[in-house]
Amino acid sequence: MPVYLLNEQLRFPPPRFALEDGLLAVGGDLSQDRLLLAYRQGIFPWFIDAEPILWWSPDPRLVLYPEEFRPSRSLQKKIRRNRFRITADQAFSRVITACAQTRRDPDGGGTWIGAGMISAYCRLHESGYAHSVEAWYQDKLAGGVYGVSLGRCFFGESMFARVSDASKVALAALVEYLREKSFHFIDCQVVTPHLVRLGAREIPRVHFLTQLAEALKAPSIIGRWSIGSESGDVA
Repeated sequence: MPVYLLNEQLRFPPPRFALEDGLLAVGGDLSQDRLLLAYRQGIFPWFIDAEPILWWSPDPRLVLYPEEFRPSRSLQKKIRRNRFRITADQAFSRVITACAQTRRDPDGGGTWIGAGMISAYCRLHESGYAHSVEAWYQDKLAGGVYGVSLGRCFFGESMFARVSDASKVALAALVEYLREKSFHFIDCQVVTPHLVRLGAREIPRVHFLTQLAEALKAPSIIGRWSIGSESGDVA
């Protein structure tokens, strides 16, 4: 089955046409309209800066339902002790930049969170669609997570930690916020062992797309988020 070459038109082929590894299309751009269209169709970009833009829709898909989040006992203790100060949308560019540095190859090679991705997602953040949750330790950014929100779905992109468990505490705060807002699930994209240990599980792509369509029926919470209080405009 061929990989589809995108042009200037804002269109994607159906996810069912993806290759076995999930690769669906190549090319296009990282404009806000194209990114939001991709997420609404269960598609996301994943590539190294030196490469053409690659678009993916893997099968199966890793998701985390807020009610199935399972923090370990040690993580629960750290959360109860309030070791970290948690904020939302206070340091988005710093979070995504830290994630890029964390994902860089040990030999100094590329990262899939390149300069183009950082600029594109910072624009999404400025438009109120991309969000970050930050964990601070001794007034320094210790960890965080960022992603895109549409309807009642949060598309998790990446997380990082400079202090042990800081990213997991940030994720726990995000999960609690999403539970309060009746979000259906967090799209975790592909399997990572630590997310599976926290309760994420794989589902067939066809089921993911059905659940995504349902989650997108709800209005998006646009604007800056604030952990623990009402925030954002509904649109």
